[in-house]
Amino acid sequence: MAPTLADPFHDSSALREFVINQGNGVKGLSELGLTALPKQYIQPLEERTCMSNIVPQESIPIIDMSNWEDPHVAKSICDAASKWGFFQIVNHDVPIEVLENVKDATYKFFGLPAEVKNKYSKEQSSSNNVRFGTSFTPQAEKALEWKDYLSLFYVSEEEASALWPSVCREQVLDYMNKSKVVIKQLLQVLMKGLNVDEINDTKESLLMGSMRTNLNYYPKCPNPELTVGVGRHSDVSTLTILLQDEIGGLFVRENDGDNWIHVPPIKGSLVINVGDALQIMSNGRYRSVEHRVVANGSNNRISVPIFVNPRPADVIGPLPELIASGEKPIYKQVIYSDYVKHFFRKAHDGKKTVGFAEL
Repeated sequence: MAPTLADPFHDSSALREFVINQGNGVKGLSELGLTALPKQYIQPLEERTCMSNIVPQESIPIIDMSNWEDPHVAKSICDAASKWGFFQIVNHDVPIEVLENVKDATYKFFGLPAEVKNKYSKEQSSSNNVRFGTSFTPQAEKALEWKDYLSLFYVSEEEASALWPSVCREQVLDYMNKSKVVIKQLLQVLMKGLNVDEINDTKESLLMGSMRTNLNYYPKCPNPELTVGVGRHSDVSTLTILLQDEIGGLFVRENDGDNWIHVPPIKGSLVINVGDALQIMSNGRYRSVEHRVVANGSNNRISVPIFVNPRPADVIGPLPELIASGEKPIYKQVIYSDYVKHFFRKAHDGKKTVGFAEL
């Protein structure tokens, strides 16, 4: 039963019931044609995007990957990871039709009826590795975020075939598998930049032993200036590979200041960012940087990030090669799953998660 439009969600339990328990998500809210943002989504002033803090003339680097082994290209990748923590890649090895297919599949999944999507919710999903949800951590957030998502943690092709939604399974697997080539190229270059010349099997599984792909849906929003699509945070991954559509709305913090830079959509490009795990393993040489997504008053937006991570049981800390060469460690050794649990236990809070690993 859809609520009436006058003030449908004055009562938070009615909102929770409609958005979370019934699986309507913010997509369902958006489709009610609300004229005002429900109060549960109104962010405190300091978390809203202030347009005067946007730097229009700045841009994160755009790197052509067609000659990725060229020393100049390698240097530009390492420089971008050190200075910006974010860059876009073009002329990479992931075919454009693979990217288009996974975008189409994202729309198809979110177009399913609420009761079908809800089979994958925390309460109903047969596995923690498949999760449909909304916002970030609703039970820990003072204000909710304007986003729905499907999160798919990859264990094996067999498990994906059995548990992932059929409407997007093949397309996500194809996107993940085709992206591995580029992920390995980037990690090879970034490790070389730390004078780690060989990525053996142990090192490879530490850097990219597990992968999670999220399908994100940001529906049209009443009063977008009062809320956020995603609040300020850095990722907990080694690297994140992000496919965004043509709408735009991703902003990156500029070098620890108060200014934010828009990441413009470029057809066929992928956005790459350093995650906390790589910041820790590189002993701070590569930087994971805060980013956020604004809500949009006139368009629905989708994005599809692949989070390339250590395995949950891995211990991460500054790479032994860096310490052996005389660097003083600035991070301790932490079990990766403990780090991730710390991130998901709280609302988005900028770069505070990395403090968990600091010495």
